Amino acid sequence: MASFLFENAAILDGQSTELRSDHHVLVEDNRIVEVSDKPIKSETSHNIDVKGMTLMPGLIDAHVHVKATIVNVGRLSDIPVSYLTADAGKFMKQMLMRGFTTVRDAGGADRGLANAVTDGLLVGPRLFVSGLSLSQTGGHGDMRPVTSESHPITCACLASTQQLGRIADGVDECRRAARDELRKGAHQIKIMAGGGVASPNDPIQNTQYSIEEINAICQEAEAAQTYVMAHAYVPKAITRAIENGVRTIEHGNLLDEESARVMSKYDAFLVPTNVTYRALYKHGKSFGFPEVSIGKLKDVLDVGLNAIEIAKNNGVKIGHGSDLLGECQIYQSDELSIKAEVVGNYEAIRHATEVNAEILNMSEELGVIKENALADILIVDGNPSKDIGLLNNDAKFIPIIMKDGVFYKNVF
Repeated sequence: MASFLFENAAILDGQSTELRSDHHVLVEDNRIVEVSDKPIKSETSHNIDVKGMTLMPGLIDAHVHVKATIVNVGRLSDIPVSYLTADAGKFMKQMLMRGFTTVRDAGGADRGLANAVTDGLLVGPRLFVSGLSLSQTGGHGDMRPVTSESHPITCACLASTQQLGRIADGVDECRRAARDELRKGAHQIKIMAGGGVASPNDPIQNTQYSIEEINAICQEAEAAQTYVMAHAYVPKAITRAIENGVRTIEHGNLLDEESARVMSKYDAFLVPTNVTYRALYKHGKSFGFPEVSIGKLKDVLDVGLNAIEIAKNNGVKIGHGSDLLGECQIYQSDELSIKAEVVGNYEAIRHATEVNAEILNMSEELGVIKENALADILIVDGNPSKDIGLLNNDAKFIPIIMKDGVFYKNVF
């Protein structure tokens, strides 16, 4: 049994707005077994004195695409699956080494990738996967060019539009597609409920999927004891999704007061992803992001922080996501600093730990430093609640990264 004792730590998590100074944390195997403000005696542990440093939970990113290994995701279908999987493994390892010990994949990753991490075949964060996201024909998940004809015989629900999504139209097809992704091991279902930036043919303002289709997909998720996350930007798309069973809204840049009140009423979550728009605006063209998609960025680029402010003022629970594509994934940690502009450092960190753990239905095991929680632990050289930049710069100021009781970085 592996046992480690972190001594003299200042603990930062959602259980207190202030650092809990001079605490001691005992880890055995993959669990935290004791947290105390008194010295802990253990004859079997390896002791690590972290005096002057902050001990906090591993970060959680609730919106990634580990298989989006290139910025122009419409070209992913040109890449062999074997190569794409290997490339995804590289990106996952980089996420873990930034301090993200858990991520929720918002379309593309399957249970095989999640199990490969669990079984040690790949090094990366703990993965909660959505399988292929569900899109209507012509929706945000339909990457086919306008010149592409639909096959008159092939059932659309079986058509994988690319490596991240599949097309399903009509209530029966939507039910079948949701059931199929759940059969394949999806932890949750992802739908496209409105227009998007990366897709070529659907304006941002569009609503997607009928009320009946959304409701049917949500019924299937509920039957499987899970939930639906929905891509949506505009108030109408957000409201339609929430009122018909969706639990988390992804992006939500154009959220207004009325749609925020609906989210609050239904106890729904907003998962902003502002860093991706800044990264794509700055670097997208050089990485091959389509011109039509760059043109769409202006509709969402400057309004995302306002949406967070509206959500906060209306009591909407706010998670943390990045949604970065390809080479832009190096900016993953910057979302913390961006969000802190609106909610402050402590809340930005809480969103990426405690709130995201609630989204994943893992509140007692992730995002906290407490007895029986999983041993996902970061040691930070300084106090990130005062200087959130300590969590950026590719973990330069994070000398220890532990996931599931295993050190993936330890410079002590």
